[in-house]
Amino acid sequence: MFRKKPLRINSYLGYGTLSTIRAVGRALEDENVQFNGNTGTLKTLKNIYRQFESDEIPNILIELKLSNGETFSTYTDAEGYYLFQENIHNNKELINAQGWIYYTVSFKEKQHKSIINNNIFEGEMLVPSSQAEYGIISDIDDTILHTGVASLFKWKVAVNTFFKNFDKRLPIEGTIDLYRKLQSGKQNSSVNPVFYVSNSPWNLYDYLVAFLKKHNFPKGPILLRDFRTPFDKTPKPTLPHKYSEILNILKTYPDLKFILIGDSGEKDADTYTKISNEHPGRILAIYLRNVKHPRKEKRIKKIINKFKTAPILLVNTSEEAIEHAKMSGFIS
Repeated sequence: MFRKKPLRINSYLGYGTLSTIRAVGRALEDENVQFNGNTGTLKTLKNIYRQFESDEIPNILIELKLSNGETFSTYTDAEGYYLFQENIHNNKELINAQGWIYYTVSFKEKQHKSIINNNIFEGEMLVPSSQAEYGIISDIDDTILHTGVASLFKWKVAVNTFFKNFDKRLPIEGTIDLYRKLQSGKQNSSVNPVFYVSNSPWNLYDYLVAFLKKHNFPKGPILLRDFRTPFDKTPKPTLPHKYSEILNILKTYPDLKFILIGDSGEKDADTYTKISNEHPGRILAIYLRNVKHPRKEKRIKKIINKFKTAPILLVNTSEEAIEHAKMSGFIS
């Protein structure tokens, strides 16, 4: 317990445009957490605990370097997070065939502790293709991954997250097919960008990345939130997390319309309808998975009955969403 832990940088999948970059990550002490397949309950619990227990590195200078040699610098905040939002002349030459820009981040100042990976940490950001027909913004918990956010005291969330490794978790039936079809769109070209916006904390980022990758979900930025405690040093956000993240995506891509996907378990219906009303014409459709909770279902149906700005469906299966997408001309 007294050994000095080396340092690391977690770079999260970001997004940008032909003239802007947006990169997010966190500087931490390295807990040597590895999410591998066939991990037992005890090791899974230990891995998740280490992710929540890891110590952040505040107020340290981080350097971001693009493949063309251009560099930017910024400091981490009191919780170890950094954010690069930079304007550059032309990102086009940096984008690969799949629409991603690769970069590296490093500690710029000399540290008294060792740094893993020779102080070079790879990152990626998505730049949607000009051929994209629309974008997809999706929740994760109980939308594509059985979590149990609607359970009493959220006890199922704790059981599923802390005691089940990612490879023991199954996606909700039909969701992979739905997301792949929406990514391909009517042109069958797999260029429609997918963004995952969840109220899960950043501490679970690696776990969720491993789950999405294992089940071949479309690759896309995963936008989580800070796991706040009474001792947090950063100001509490003024806007709800999902609402704020979706607004930023809409602002970043003003010419792109979106399909929003969530569930009836929490506040997705409230958030999505509010955004649609505030930005008429930007939301093509809203799909809400029914978590089969009678009281919550009744509340969601009241919202749906009053909402007229965009098509909104409470679906029991992914096939219902696929059929609507076909009839609406979103997919072939």
